[in-house]
Amino acid sequence: MLSTNAIRTIVGIIGNIISLFLFLSPVPTFIKIFKLKSVEEFKPDPYVATILNCAMWVFYGLPIVHPDSLLIITINGVGLVIEGVFVTIFFIFSNNKKRKRICFYLLIEIIFMAAVVLITLLVFQTTQKRSMFVGILAIVFNIGMYTSPLTVMRMVIKTKSVKYMPFTLSLFNFLNGVVWVIYALLKFDINVLIPNGLGTLSGLVQLILYAWFYRTTKWDEDDKAPAQQVQLSEI
Repeated sequence: MLSTNAIRTIVGIIGNIISLFLFLSPVPTFIKIFKLKSVEEFKPDPYVATILNCAMWVFYGLPIVHPDSLLIITINGVGLVIEGVFVTIFFIFSNNKKRKRICFYLLIEIIFMAAVVLITLLVFQTTQKRSMFVGILAIVFNIGMYTSPLTVMRMVIKTKSVKYMPFTLSLFNFLNGVVWVIYALLKFDINVLIPNGLGTLSGLVQLILYAWFYRTTKWDEDDKAPAQQVQLSEI
């Protein structure tokens, strides 16, 4: 019989695989954006938020912060590159207003990460203290990654349409949360449990909204109509 640690390791590997699919799940959305040469009403919020989340976990996994965390660096490093490509595509096919907003938030993220790195290395002298400090921040921004689709869910409820809420992203968001919740419960880890518990809830709500409003979605409707009828928040 497998030990708890062995099961936990297997679940962690599965979590890494699902996390990769989560990072890649918006590909159909960006293929559509590339073909139409327009972002239409799609929101960049989840992708911009995930960039900061990945950067934080990559820093957390470095030997100078939290030794023996290579898998954390690899999966989040890959995620950082993927999300960077997505945001770049979004930037290319956005109007000037959205481009300015994207640049503004990315600049804030860069400044924030630089501050975190300096504080961590200059103020905290042991890896234990560095791990605690960066770990808490990573949890906060992991929660931010899971809750960033709230603006999209608000649009779904107002327009009664799921056209601009990718199903694959919502599905893998939910599955990723479930797997990492199991991982955290096998050897209780509150730092992993909290953000992924909220991620599971966020993904579940998105799937419920998708099922509820799927039939009322007018897939072939003029894309400008919803934007004219509903005031939507933009990043």
